[in-house]
Amino acid sequence: MSGQGSIDDFIDPVRRSILGAGGAFILGATLSPLPATAQAKLRIGVIGSSHIGGTIGALWVKAGHPVLFSSRHPYELKDLVGGLGELAQAGTVDQAIALGDVLFIAVPYGALPQIGQDYGAALKGKIMLDACNVVVARYGSITDEVEREGVRVISQKHLQGTRLVHAFNTRSYKIFGSEANRPDPKLAVPIASDDPEAVRVAAALVRDAGFDPIVVGKLADASRFQRGAPGYGQALSAAELKQKLSLAL
Repeated sequence: MSGQGSIDDFIDPVRRSILGAGGAFILGATLSPLPATAQAKLRIGVIGSSHIGGTIGALWVKAGHPVLFSSRHPYELKDLVGGLGELAQAGTVDQAIALGDVLFIAVPYGALPQIGQDYGAALKGKIMLDACNVVVARYGSITDEVEREGVRVISQKHLQGTRLVHAFNTRSYKIFGSEANRPDPKLAVPIASDDPEAVRVAAALVRDAGFDPIVVGKLADASRFQRGAPGYGQALSAAELKQKLSLAL
């Protein structure tokens, strides 16, 4: 992996203004329209760079964002980053967390407790887009927690201190890859978070990836589009998804 300085050269310094978390700024986020795009290019760290992580991360690179794809075996990502140009790099999870203004996690759900344990201190305060889904038959005891409390509540429990946004979990990587930047109406991507500013950043990144973000509500409302819920697996436009979930049009 090349040094951090090389990737910093591509960052517009005004990105820092997007990431401010002061009380007045967050209050403003609840009153202002969502940004059309992330005009300041953000450094994005991808944790789990297989199908979903690799696909969405590649879309962000094509939109001009520097992305560090991470894995337990970064050398296995050589082909992925080699085909994306100088804005894409491969590294470890530690490097992705350290570099990223925003993180995107797309790992097997059962891995979240270990990630929280291993990297919890470094994750604090980071905006994190979470695409992880629970497959009930696969993950054992953690699925009992999810059944009782809801998938995003448990995600926040294991990723404490992050500014979590649930996003990009509703379709397969093949659909995201083929439907990105399609002619209007764009494919809708539901998102949910308790953090207004994290919602603004995530919505802009959803647009930059070539989709239409739909804010469903607070983090607990992500249960409305988790695996098996009405909003899951829907290849719908924004208007159609809002109607499906009885959201205001």
